[in-house]
Amino acid sequence: MYEWAKAFHIISMTTWFAALFYLPRLFVYHAIAQDRTSIERFKIMQSKLYHGIANPSMLATMLFGLWLFLLSPTYYLAQVWFQIKLLMVAFTVIYHFVCLRYMLVLRADANLKSHLYFRIFNEIPVLFLGSIVILVVVRPFQ
Repeated sequence: MYEWAKAFHIISMTTWFAALFYLPRLFVYHAIAQDRTSIERFKIMQSKLYHGIANPSMLATMLFGLWLFLLSPTYYLAQVWFQIKLLMVAFTVIYHFVCLRYMLVLRADANLKSHLYFRIFNEIPVLFLGSIVILVVVRPFQ
């Protein structure tokens, strides 16, 4: 049972982060685009990626993570690495919804951010993913 929950948690987390890596990259291209056809295409791509992949993947990651947690809640709650991991997951969820905000601003043609801003913004989930993987694999503070 544990192995299945873990496998599905890793698969959904990987899909979620793939979406979080690609969506801000679409923001970069959208911010650079100057022709109406490209701009409208990026709006569609962003919406489909966010609603069709990022949201379901985030939900699946949370559900499979909850399943893992419920298999041994006493153990996980006693682990400092796990508590920090939850904090990093919370930051990732916040990032996810900040992406929604930027997507809506871009959809409304009200963007005030440059493509350089979005290039930097695009690197943030790398920090979250790296931290989470190190916390789970290395388990510092144990």
